[in-house]
Amino acid sequence: MRTSTSRSAAGCGCSVAAFQKLISGKYKLRILWDLKDGPLRYGAIRTGLLRGTAGTGEIAPRVLSRELKALADAELIDRRDYRVVPPKVEYRLTRKGQSFIPVIAAIRTWGSRHLGQSAIAVSGAAAS
Repeated sequence: MRTSTSRSAAGCGCSVAAFQKLISGKYKLRILWDLKDGPLRYGAIRTGLLRGTAGTGEIAPRVLSRELKALADAELIDRRDYRVVPPKVEYRLTRKGQSFIPVIAAIRTWGSRHLGQSAIAVSGAAAS
């Protein structure tokens, strides 16, 4: 009987599974990509997620907050609260997050080469 199947892949040292868990979620890669050009506030991140994706509905504030918290917990982004009224909070990439941008760029390049617009349109239609 194999006991390795009962352990999580991340717990057994599989870096691919750990990476997959780190970036799992519908919006994390897109948030990181949008932050590559500099800090953004919550509303700008939300607007960026709705831009350019066919069939994308409104993102629930709770979902976006959860994704931002997970990215901050993973130390990929930093949350800066200016402690003013009205509230002003900015999100920016950490060094670890910045080091991930070339990986996302490679994924985008691969997708452009191998998926093409027809596959992207189909996946967008399936998401709605």
